[in-house]
Amino acid sequence: MYINDVNLSHVMVAELGESYQLSASVNRWVEVLVDCPGASMKLEKGEKLYPYRLPAKLEVKPGDILSVPFGSQQVGGVAIRILAKPPADLAPEKIREVEDVIQRDFIGDSYFTLLERVSKYYYTQLIQVIRIALPPGLLGRSQHRIRLKRENIPNGAIEFLGSAAARQILKILQSQVDGDYSFKFLKRQVQGFDRGKKQLLERNWAESYVELLRYSQPQTKPVVTLVADGSYIDLNKRQREILKVLRDCGGELWLNEFLQICKTTTPTLKGLEEKGCIVIEEREVLRREQGPALAKDQPKSLNTAQASALATIQTLDGFAQVLLHGVTGSGKTEVYLQAIAPLLNQGKSALVLVPEIGLTPQLTDRFRARFGNKVNVYHSALSDGERYDTWRQMLTGEPQVVIGTRSAVFAPLPNLGLIILDEEHDSSFKQDFPIPTYHARTVAQWRAELENCPLLLGSATPSLESWVSVRSQEEGARSYYLSLPERINSRPLPPVEIVDMRQELQQGNRSIFSRSLQEALQQLQERKQQGILFIHRRGHSTFVSCRSCGYVLECPYCDVSLAYHHTEEKAPELLRCHYCNYARSHPKFCPDCSSPYLKFFGSGTQRVTQELARQFRDLKYIRFDSDTTRNKGSHRTLLTQFANGEADLLVGTQMLTKGLDLPQVTLVGVVAADGLLNLSDYRASERAFQTLTQVAGRAGRGDDPGRVIVQTYTTEHQVIAAVRSHDYHSFSQAELEQRQALNYPPYGRLILLRLSSLDPIQVQNTAQIIATTLSTEEEFEILGPAPASILRVANRYRWQILIKFAPDALPQLPDWEEVRDICPQSVSLTIDVDPLNIM
Repeated sequence: MYINDVNLSHVMVAELGESYQLSASVNRWVEVLVDCPGASMKLEKGEKLYPYRLPAKLEVKPGDILSVPFGSQQVGGVAIRILAKPPADLAPEKIREVEDVIQRDFIGDSYFTLLERVSKYYYTQLIQVIRIALPPGLLGRSQHRIRLKRENIPNGAIEFLGSAAARQILKILQSQVDGDYSFKFLKRQVQGFDRGKKQLLERNWAESYVELLRYSQPQTKPVVTLVADGSYIDLNKRQREILKVLRDCGGELWLNEFLQICKTTTPTLKGLEEKGCIVIEEREVLRREQGPALAKDQPKSLNTAQASALATIQTLDGFAQVLLHGVTGSGKTEVYLQAIAPLLNQGKSALVLVPEIGLTPQLTDRFRARFGNKVNVYHSALSDGERYDTWRQMLTGEPQVVIGTRSAVFAPLPNLGLIILDEEHDSSFKQDFPIPTYHARTVAQWRAELENCPLLLGSATPSLESWVSVRSQEEGARSYYLSLPERINSRPLPPVEIVDMRQELQQGNRSIFSRSLQEALQQLQERKQQGILFIHRRGHSTFVSCRSCGYVLECPYCDVSLAYHHTEEKAPELLRCHYCNYARSHPKFCPDCSSPYLKFFGSGTQRVTQELARQFRDLKYIRFDSDTTRNKGSHRTLLTQFANGEADLLVGTQMLTKGLDLPQVTLVGVVAADGLLNLSDYRASERAFQTLTQVAGRAGRGDDPGRVIVQTYTTEHQVIAAVRSHDYHSFSQAELEQRQALNYPPYGRLILLRLSSLDPIQVQNTAQIIATTLSTEEEFEILGPAPASILRVANRYRWQILIKFAPDALPQLPDWEEVRDICPQSVSLTIDVDPLNIM
């Protein structure tokens, strides 16, 4: 991680884990990477390094996270290198001192190499990559604030102020209980803020101060510890009773718990502490996601295919890429568990990545039942404190298993033995916003190479990139294809019944449920079984239209229709935009022609549940979509309710397709498969096949056979035919032939430039200028510029340019800093490398 572009005679770099043996009289300097405008030196193009003096007693090593002054602020930064001399063009007395070390020993050599590679590959500044690798709160900025001093303000104070700005500031401060606002806020509210502020400060009616960075702090609780039994100390009967209780409880209890058990008070305990019998001290309490108490789980017997796959994985020494292709219900998770167990015994850790937060409760419970408190969870739904403590727990180097979503690929585990991507095909592993637009699978491969450990990719429907990468490797390459072609206990894959909804309509069935699905739903309760209904969209209806004039109610900020969301009986009908979250009440009359005949079209999860309630009154259901799982712990709560038999049906969207293991589910119904098929994206067929195959795989995992009913208006589609026969091989072969003919991934590479602005003309002109500049190159193909499929989102107009090139010979790509310079400040540019979503 060390930079070699300076005279090494002036640089002192310590090995990781070593300290500097320097006398306090020797000045030392450190160069820090901070996220601020301007630069005194360059790390990479566009990156900033700033020199700071190290205080005499502060030890700093490269990779430490620091708090440093920058202008009038305190900012976070990363120590990059230690210097014996300051830069020649900067006077030593002008160099400011490092404030403090926030976190030591965070970034080691291989980890820094990974961050640099992400920065270069995804054309993102290194500090932005570091920010996503850290828990919230460790990098940030201080702010100037002004606070009212009410005791100094006389009655009728406003009359004494000659400045209108001062009067306005005073009025705003007095309107709040604390009388405390930031300079930044008040500058937006008050013209002439600086003059008004000065008058208030001079009169001592207010004070200004700097609010420093608020880092996540360890949480502590007082604990009582027994240090002497009191046999040789003069104690009364009550004190001896208290000591006996503490001794019987193991000699140590949390203070609050101990006070309740003994029905005593803190002063009484303080008296025992003064006599040397106990010690009361603050001790850190790790904030971790708390799961339910679980019975200890033992390794399961493996079938032949599982045992063969596990044997291959356990023989791997060093980096290797392994594709574990197992049909749904084939026992991939058991292979993961048995592959990890020996690593923990060797003092190594494992990193398990899953695509969605909703998948973590079930998977986490299985891992905790096997490995106990060695399992940690890391994802964005945790509180800041939980993420901070889990992150620090990783840094200890103790053997552990970390389960998380895509950002956990940066988990700072120092002794990695295995990286696993479960459901590796899932598009949730790709970040579209904010930058860097990284793919966790790509970053995981780089990390496995740097840590020299295997990367295990598991899926029933592998991504075509992984399929081609592993299957086409030359002999001797560190790449393996492992297959689990059968379900556990030789259970059959569920038969898939395709229902042509065109015929249903012709035969007079106007329900959203086919007759076949209606019959299957009716039988669920009779047989005391459970089912899943998959719907492509949440909400009630996809759009609302006037039956008189055809007017469609649209979002005023996006070029999309508003979806109807039903809240509760007799509540106002609500229309919501799924892109910017704009909401409005449902009008009684058409805004265009005043007709009262407004009709809901399309079906979302709410509409389906309403139809269920109308047609199957005794059928109990649980909705499982992003509307019902917003609160912390809601994923686990809903799945637990369903697993406990509190509902007959689980009704939901994409979340249902991601690895849920519910043995009691015998029926899976896909209400409308067509919403997946007819998208203007070259990946639409692959995504549709993966989604339908995965959701079909939720059925028949227990002792009872499963059944899948897929409703569609396009029964002749190749995806539908492949899903019917669970035939990944024929689908992938046909899809890859089309991709190769068009030079699309995995046979070609793409870079998508996304431009957006509040000004529709400016963003269009900028896109055309960039495309013209790029078209001078002959080594890659330019597609566009073109408006995005949804031109306007949140009042921002969006244009796109697609760059296509062959993956085997990387062309001379543009200088992206020059491309960014073309964009005016009002136009935002995002460079999406290897995009998955081009809509």
